[in-house]
Amino acid sequence: MFDDIIQYLPYKSSFLFVDHITALDENGVTGDYTLNGNAFFYEDHFANNPVTPGVIITEIMAQIGVVVLGIYLVKSGNTKEAVRMDERSFPLLTSTDVSFFKMVLPGEKVTVTSKKLYFRFGKLKCAIEMRNEAAELVAKGMFSGMIRNFPVDERANG
Repeated sequence: MFDDIIQYLPYKSSFLFVDHITALDENGVTGDYTLNGNAFFYEDHFANNPVTPGVIITEIMAQIGVVVLGIYLVKSGNTKEAVRMDERSFPLLTSTDVSFFKMVLPGEKVTVTSKKLYFRFGKLKCAIEMRNEAAELVAKGMFSGMIRNFPVDERANG
């Protein structure tokens, strides 16, 4: 339904952790991702007993809960923030406070729900939860991030 926003995410396929956006407005976002059992991080985490690393769970939550919502807020024009998106724009995670409650195994589908707490001075802060297909709480936390424009590197153009 809102999957067109995924095209604005600055990640390549091996590090894109968003499959679908099912709800999106100025107050929050819900989306899902199914973990690929052949993903690079399962090979050694843990040998013969693969478990999704906490850093990947955190990244999934950040991509859906902060990056997707932040891009939507900036691109929708429904904000008074002076932030603009262009080819030099990159989302930056500025802080996280995450608690983990359940393991996520290869092949599992997780759903992330984010509620905007505030978006001011270019910084977005959200309360984010991840649930598994049984609707059990996997992780929750507070995330903050911002979109920054980096200068074009003139050396790359010449």
